[in-house]
Formats: sequence, structure tokens, C-alpha cells
Amino acid sequence: MISIADLQNVPLTAGTAQHPLLGDLAQVNYGTVVGEYDRYNGQRLLTLTANVVGEDLGRAAAQVNAAVARAGAPPRGVTVSVRGQIAPMNQTLTSLGVGLVLAVVVIFLLLSANFQSMRLSFVVLATVPAVVAGVVLALFVTGTTLSIESFMGAIMAIGVAVANSILFVIFAEQNRMEGAPASDAGRSGAQSRMRPILMTSMAMIAGMLPMALAIGTGAEETAPLGRAVIGGLLASTVATLIILPSVFSAVQGSASTQSPSLDPDDPRSAHA
Repeated sequence: MISIADLQNVPLTAGTAQHPLLGDLAQVNYGTVVGEYDRYNGQRLLTLTANVVGEDLGRAAAQVNAAVARAGAPPRGVTVSVRGQIAPMNQTLTSLGVGLVLAVVVIFLLLSANFQSMRLSFVVLATVPAVVAGVVLALFVTGTTLSIESFMGAIMAIGVAVANSILFVIFAEQNRMEGAPASDAGRSGAQSRMRPILMTSMAMIAGMLPMALAIGTGAEETAPLGRAVIGGLLASTVATLIILPSVFSAVQGSASTQSPSLDPDDPRSAHA
């Protein structure tokens, strides 16, 4: 069949009878019909696709949401659902953000119990903003997007930075409890712990350099983790050795040297 006339001449009865023909009972014209119906759980859907080459998933998701908003309210009986990798990405990043906040809160509570002072816990966590700033700066300079890998790198950098801060606070507070002014105790703590802090940070940074440089096939997937760790540790190391002594001096300047412990065996306790 090569024309509408051929279709109109198709007989509608079996056997040798030539009538009635399709053209005797129906009007045959050219038209347009849907070539394929897609369904999800039995519900008919229309899938829209686009080429997003050169864009990361986050920017592509923002553009899709903006396009849906510009389209206005859908007709009655029609719903709009963004599927694919966008929903899992948003859920994962949200979960990582909540986990990071909970980790900081738990660290604060544990340090408060260990030091028996919320002030010292605040001093330790004062390096967390520096870590976040360093991670953001490193990702911006290297043109790396915020992803699951870079989020994991930020969490790792916060862990190392907190460990270095605890090391500094322990020695600074020990010097203050021995009678040194808070400013001198902070400066002495930074000077005495400079070598261990630098060794820890530099070793971590050196270990992350090959990953950050994305050397090897497929290494681009884990490169954001290394870049986030390096940026966070560089910023936190500078903050721990230069800024943290001033924070310690300001926070502990008026603190008492008497231990808040209830342990009668503690010689500095009021209950001794």
C-alpha cells in the first residue's frame, strides 16, 4: 500500500466478495498519532529529555526546576514529577549535611564532658568555620563542584582539624592551670604543639595530593575528596596555629583555675 486509495479499496468481508470496501464505510485521511505510550506503575506518562553536556547535575536540576516553574500549573489530572538522579542526589546531600551537623554537635557534647568546660569545647570547634572556608575556596579555585566526594572530604578535614585543636587546647589549658596568663598559655600551647600539628596536617595533605591531581584512569571521580581535604586542612592548620591562640585567650581570659570536677580526689576541685 502506497496511498490512501489503496487503503480505501481494502475489502471488509472474507471470501470472494469485493464489497463493502473500507472506503464505502469510513473516511480515510492523513493524521498524527502517538507512536509510543510510556507507563510507570500503570500510569501513563510523557517523558521529556534534554542534552545536558557540559553541565553538572546540580545546575541541570536547577534549570529543570526553573523550566517547570515557568511552565505554570499543570492541567487538571496532570502531575509533574522530576525523576532520574536528581532526587537521590538531593536526598544524599541533605543526609550528609544533617550528618555533618550532628557530628559537630556530638563532638561538642563529648568535649564538654571531657574538659568539663563548654568554653574549651567552643575553642576546639572554632576551627570548623576555617575548614569549611578552606574547602569552599579549594573547590572554587580548582573548578570542582560540591558532590558526595567533596562532602566526605570536608568531613575528613573537620576530623583532623578537631584532633589538632584538641592537642593545642590540652597543652594551652595545662599551662593556664599552672598559673600562666591565658594569652601566654595560648601562645605557649601553639609553639609547643606546632611540630605535631604540622606533621599531622602535612602528612595528610601529601597523601591526598595524588588523588587531588586525578592521576590515572577514572581518578576524576575521587579527585573532589582529595581537593576538599587539602583545602580544609591548609585553612585549619593556619587557624589552629595563628587564630586559635587568640580565641583561647579571649574565651579563657576570665576563667577560674579551680576545677569544676566533683571528684574529691581532684586536688583542684572545690570538693577536695
